[in-house]
Amino acid sequence: MHWHLSLLAAVAGCVIQPVIGVPHQAQQGTCKKTKVAILGGGVAGITAAQALANSSVHDFTIIEYRDTIGGRAWHKQFGKDKDGKPYNIEMGANWVQGLGNPGGAQNPIWVLAQKYGLKTHYSNYDNVSTYNKDGYSDYSHLLDLYEDAYDIASQNAGEILTQNLQDMNAKSGLALAGWNPKPFDMEAQAVDWWSWDFEDAYSPLESSLVFGCAGDNLTSNYFSDHDNFVLDQRGFNIIFKKQASTFLRKNDPRLLLNTQVTNITYSDDGVTVHNKDGSCVEADYAIVTFSLGVLQNDAVKFSPKLPDWKQEAIQKFTMGTYTKIFFQFNETFWPSETQYHLYADPVTRGWYPIWQSLSTPGFLPDSNIIFVTVTNEFAYRAERQTDEETKKEAMEVLRKMFPEKEIPEPTAFMYPRWTQEPWAYGSYSNWPPATSLEMHQNLRANAGRLWFAGEATSPTFFGFLHGAYFEGLDAGRQVAALMQNKCVNANSTKLKECGPRKHYETLHGTSPYSDYTVLNGWAVDSFIDTNSD
Repeated sequence: MHWHLSLLAAVAGCVIQPVIGVPHQAQQGTCKKTKVAILGGGVAGITAAQALANSSVHDFTIIEYRDTIGGRAWHKQFGKDKDGKPYNIEMGANWVQGLGNPGGAQNPIWVLAQKYGLKTHYSNYDNVSTYNKDGYSDYSHLLDLYEDAYDIASQNAGEILTQNLQDMNAKSGLALAGWNPKPFDMEAQAVDWWSWDFEDAYSPLESSLVFGCAGDNLTSNYFSDHDNFVLDQRGFNIIFKKQASTFLRKNDPRLLLNTQVTNITYSDDGVTVHNKDGSCVEADYAIVTFSLGVLQNDAVKFSPKLPDWKQEAIQKFTMGTYTKIFFQFNETFWPSETQYHLYADPVTRGWYPIWQSLSTPGFLPDSNIIFVTVTNEFAYRAERQTDEETKKEAMEVLRKMFPEKEIPEPTAFMYPRWTQEPWAYGSYSNWPPATSLEMHQNLRANAGRLWFAGEATSPTFFGFLHGAYFEGLDAGRQVAALMQNKCVNANSTKLKECGPRKHYETLHGTSPYSDYTVLNGWAVDSFIDTNSD
């Protein structure tokens, strides 16, 4: 996923204090007044606040549903180490994706990870063993066939984008490039899932060829194709807490935790945010960083209703569910030197397909932890059934993968239920096929004094953590510029975008290449500067 400037130089040398927000209680009488209300304390919300602070706008209030910041980068305790101490396991975001190359563009999430000493380890996606219902079965040659076809499909996707041609779903694009797995070839179907769904949470049939390839290529080519898995026992969100502590003091009243937004009233004069506890916040502007899932589920009411063009964009894009199911055993019975284990079910595509070992050297050695990832329909299935039902199904798969082993019952078992989390309603966004940049710009565009930011609003890095970072930073800068009347130079080279974001009342089937500019959030060549404040 993607992001804007890092702002780290401005805070170099600051003493890091723990960020502890105010456990909010309802206030009687008048609303709390502030210049900017930031709705959500995830990555986009924190970077929006940082952008405001760096622009000398310090009168803002962050309203966060949960008792901590970090959004979908969150962890829980799981299992125990040899000393009886529980591990912290990431429920959500788990990778820094696209680390950056020496002398080249740096992923700001990786910059923060290095700055705050986040413990990570390289994910080697080539270190994968393949299995079917009879145990180990080497069908790794299919991985090479997919990669060859993907390279061709990706080039074709670039031509479609630059020549303003009609998009298609990724399944069609891959088939035209030579990858067309038959419905009954379940090993090829497993490779198909591993190579596409594992990243996008949706199948190639449900994903845009152009933007699916673009999103992957922009991260891997602009930064790098190296991903690191986060193992830090402080939790992934520690880097965002540290970041926030550079502009929020301890017990800062500008950070309201445990506060659920229920209604937002907006006009040309300002925004009023109403909370479930009866409190309210009045602001000149609001930056809405709710997940696409929250917006799609109508979890927050807007008055007046959001414009039709906005509502259509919200419902057009899709929110994927990506569920990691964790097991701890009293031993590591799987090959501990292998990072990934791919299973081809004989009947069902995506049935407990990819298992990742955390006992592998460099990860959590001797932890005896392994987890399996399921997406969308199978994630929903796991959410609907009991833990015991899910555990039983997954254990049956493990016993098929390792028929020569006596596999014990797990000592610990856990997984999140993403679509039941009222602050998320899913994991991250996906770009459906035949959806233009114009439609996405309507998702990104402001509605009067309501601005929007998050991974879903990034056209270049949607679905990625760095996408949320860049979008929050951009929204914070834009609102600060509006407040400080700095939009008069909107056509200058210094201020490339200012004022209301463009939206489209009438949509076209495709978007001309000339539209792929900063005005539509497509600013890969110019918006990353990790040395700027």
